[in-house]
Amino acid sequence: MAKANTEKVNQILNDKTIKGKAKVSSISQLLIDGKLSIQQLIDAAKNENDTNKATVIESMEYASKMKADIINEKGFEFVIESLKSEAPRVKWESAKVIANTAHLFPNLLKKAIGNLLDNTEHSGTVVRWSAAGALSKIIQCKTALNKELIPAIEAIEKREEDNAIKKIYQKGLKKTLNSNFFNPLVPTHI
Repeated sequence: MAKANTEKVNQILNDKTIKGKAKVSSISQLLIDGKLSIQQLIDAAKNENDTNKATVIESMEYASKMKADIINEKGFEFVIESLKSEAPRVKWESAKVIANTAHLFPNLLKKAIGNLLDNTEHSGTVVRWSAAGALSKIIQCKTALNKELIPAIEAIEKREEDNAIKKIYQKGLKKTLNSNFFNPLVPTHI
């Protein structure tokens, strides 16, 4: 059954008669309906080209937007690694999955942060925009990582030239710094 599901994903990905968004919709629906596991989806993506790999990750993003816990630890690790891809779409779709699910994997955020910070320097606006969104969601998780991450984000926001990306950082910082709930930077003994 597992091999059949992986083959079904590969069939969808390589069917030239199906448009991109329809591929995403079909694959994410298989995931949401429980007819496909995250591991099967990862296995299907491993031997695919960057376009199809990005479609797989976009399917994960779409499904995780509807039901964040559909992404398991292996899926989260997969998108963390995918942030290092040369393909911009793979990078930005991976960042979007992380934005949707960061709160579920606090023990894996450090590695995600390193790869996302690398992507803040990318020449592609959408890659930087997606990295900003994921980093903003991560600081809202209010982990001890914020002690170093918030100053890094403030520095990135200052040098970012795109106002839309700057606003993403500003919004994330505002949401994080306006609440002292579990904020390691705000003393709780006052």
